Amino acid sequence: MGRKLDLSGLTDDETEHVLQVVQRDFNLRKKEEERLSEMKQKLAEEGSKCSILSKHQKFVEHCCMRCCSPFTFLVNTKRRCADCTFNVCKSCCSYQKREKVWICCVCQQAR
Repeated sequence: MGRKLDLSGLTDDETEHVLQVVQRDFNLRKKEEERLSEMKQKLAEEGSKCSILSKHQKFVEHCCMRCCSPFTFLVNTKRRCADCTFNVCKSCCSYQKREKVWICCVCQQAR
């Protein structure tokens, strides 16, 4: 940005309207920065949780890395995330048709 607006040729109403639009843009940018910062923080926290849990081999084999629910044979089968390679349950991942792979919710957000 950094450019200065020459509003001298506008009426007072037009100038006020331009300033309102600029203020709205500023507020939206600030809100988006806060949202992205919050998302990055959540992803970092999830990464820390996974690094701790992944050290326990029995947990990794028998429970979803994202929601910690146990895998069952028919009802809640495990799927391997193509990005992080953790085992996750059906409710914590989605199938990417184009790539023909499962992606967990955290990796989906990171993408």
